[in-house]
This record gives sequence, structure tokens and C-alpha cells, in this order.
Amino acid sequence: MSDLSKSALLLIGYQNDYFAEDGILHSVIEESAAVTGALANTLNLLDQAGHEFGLVISTPIIFTENYEELADAVGILQTIKEVGAFKAGATGSQTIPQLKKYETIIKEIPGKRGLNAFSNTDLEATLRSNGIEELVLAGAVTSVCIDSTGRHAADRGFNVSILSDCTSGRTTFEQEFYCDTIFPLYAKVIAHKALLEPAPVI
Repeated sequence: MSDLSKSALLLIGYQNDYFAEDGILHSVIEESAAVTGALANTLNLLDQAGHEFGLVISTPIIFTENYEELADAVGILQTIKEVGAFKAGATGSQTIPQLKKYETIIKEIPGKRGLNAFSNTDLEATLRSNGIEELVLAGAVTSVCIDSTGRHAADRGFNVSILSDCTSGRTTFEQEFYCDTIFPLYAKVIAHKALLEPAPVI
């Protein structure tokens, strides 16, 4: 297995509104998540290598009950507001139950109320204080939170890896397009099993 001690696994959007069958926005990622096996592969990675990462971090997106943060929202944020997703105190905003068994190794960083996991959170300070050099991204949605967070991380000098089989787009085309064309502009795109392979002998 590769040395992951200076890498942080960042879990984005693993909340009921996306990943539960009755989640308000489940249909948005359902097809892509099924094709990539995003949830099963993420759980496998946590089983096999969760303790090997320097950090495992979750940055849930949670809005106030009246969505005051989204007064001028457009795009997917406007959709979230219209359908009432990721609302504070609601079941949909809660972390999916499948991650409960890993709660001792997952550090939750609150405050995310937009697309970029660095915005309005202590994510960067946490990474710096723990000597993290690489950010490994998993979750949803590929074209939105994954992309905006990955670009910001690269701009801040972190090495970025995006897990092609642990992320979900709104469509399979979008998922493939971002993994093949967009992400390689600033990140390494790999399947999660690449992290589980034995380190090369020098």
C-alpha cells in the first residue's frame, strides 16, 4: 500500500439527501453513483485503508432553515433551496448511516454552505497543522463540489487526487467527461484500488 500518512481523504456530500434512496436529491446522482459504485468503493477504501490516511475528513453541507445564505443562489444551489435539501435539523442533511462505523477516524469539519469545501470552514488550517500534502477527493457532485474543491486545493499548493470510482456526477457522461478531460488539468485521476496497491520497491 502507498504511504498515505501525508494524504487526507476528503469525503464530500455523503449525506442522506444524496445517497439515501429517499433522499431529496438522490435522483440527481443515482445513475452515475450506480455506474461508478461510488458508495461501495468509498466504504471499501475506508475498510482497507482508512487508518492509513493522515486524516479522513467529512465536510457536510448544511443550510439554515430559511436558507438565508442562498438569497442570490443560482444553479444547483438554487435547486437545493427550492426543494429544501440539506436543511439544518432535517434527516436529509445527516451523514449517511453507512459511515457510522468509521466515526472514530472521520473528522467532521462544519461550516460548508457552498460548493467549495474550503469556503467558510477550517479545512485548510486543519490540513496545514497536520502536515498534509495531498488531498484525495471522494463524493458528490463531480462537476460542482468536487471540482471547485479540487481546484482550490491545487491553487493552495496541495497535490490533488480525485477518485474516479468514488465520485458521482449528475449523469454518467458528466462523470466521464470530468474524469477524462477536466480533472487531469490540475489533479491525478485514479481508481481507489490504486491506493491499495503495494508501494513500489525501489
